Amino acid sequence: MKAAIQNGIAAAAVALVCISAAACGSGVSGHTYQDSDGMVKIEFDSGGKAVTTMGPITANCTYKQSSNQVSLTCADQTTQLTVNSDGSLSGPADGMLNHMTRVK
Repeated sequence: MKAAIQNGIAAAAVALVCISAAACGSGVSGHTYQDSDGMVKIEFDSGGKAVTTMGPITANCTYKQSSNQVSLTCADQTTQLTVNSDGSLSGPADGMLNHMTRVK
């Protein structure tokens, strides 16, 4: 009985961490996203660093995630992205980062 209670408490703690830290499926860290034709790609590394590739051009960037909102900054220009419920990313409708799916 005591072990079952401890297991229940441990499971609840893990669930709380997942909800509060966006670490269980909705975090972008460690994942790569790309647009439908593969021309635009963002690799989100740990530590708030990211690499964007647009055709032959690669740029080192930084990012911050708060809940389902991601602020991606490249060369002093910040773009707001949203992590959707299906795990994809949405950016400004008129931009190159308007919809990207997770590939890794």
